[in-house]
Formats: sequence, structure tokens, C-alpha cells
Amino acid sequence: QVQLVESGGGLVQAGGSLRLSCAASGRTFSSYSMGWFRQAPGKEREFVAAISWSGSTYYADSVKGRFTIPRDNAKSTVYLQMNSLKPEDTAVYYCAATRRGEALSNYEYNYWGQGTQVTVSS
Repeated sequence: QVQLVESGGGLVQAGGSLRLSCAASGRTFSSYSMGWFRQAPGKEREFVAAISWSGSTYYADSVKGRFTIPRDNAKSTVYLQMNSLKPEDTAVYYCAATRRGEALSNYEYNYWGQGTQVTVSS
């Protein structure tokens, strides 16, 4: 069982930066692939970024070049560094964990955090 707690959301102006954190419980964090998803009002949850247990990274086209997803296995934490934020990045951001390697879809993840709100003003 893995419990995930996100933090770091907030209100930021367009062009600004935020770093989200996702702290995981348990002693096997390094064996999990981690993902970030987001859901805007009235829209389906969508993939943002993922990092496999081996360190491979994957990004949605909409965030490529602006977001990065580093992980710190010693701290059992994965981050989402968001730069050059746009109003269309406004959403609730969710952290998720899976034992799979490459995992880019909701259904591939078994564990989810409660979400953190990110609002980007124009």
C-alpha cells in the first residue's frame, strides 16, 4: 500500500513557476513509477508527466520543455517543476504511483493522492 500527499499548489501569474511535491509512504518508493495528472473543470483527467522506477521520463506535448519531473528516492518524493506557466495549466494536479514501467494512462496507476490546486492568472 502506498499513500501519496501532494503539496505546493497555489496561485501564480502567467509566466511564473511552481514546484509541486508528492511525498510517498512506505519503504519501496524506488520500485514505483510515478506520474502527475491534472484535471481542469469540466474536463477529463489528463496525463502530464511520468518518471519510471528506472528514471525514464515522459511528458505530454502540452508541457514538454516547460515542466520536469525529478524524483528523490531517499526522500520518497517526486516533484513537478512547472515553468513558464500558462492560464491553460490551471487544474487540480494529482500524483499517482504504479509498479509498471512506462505508464501514461490513468488506468495504469493504482495509487492516487488527493490533489492540489494550481491556478495561473493571465
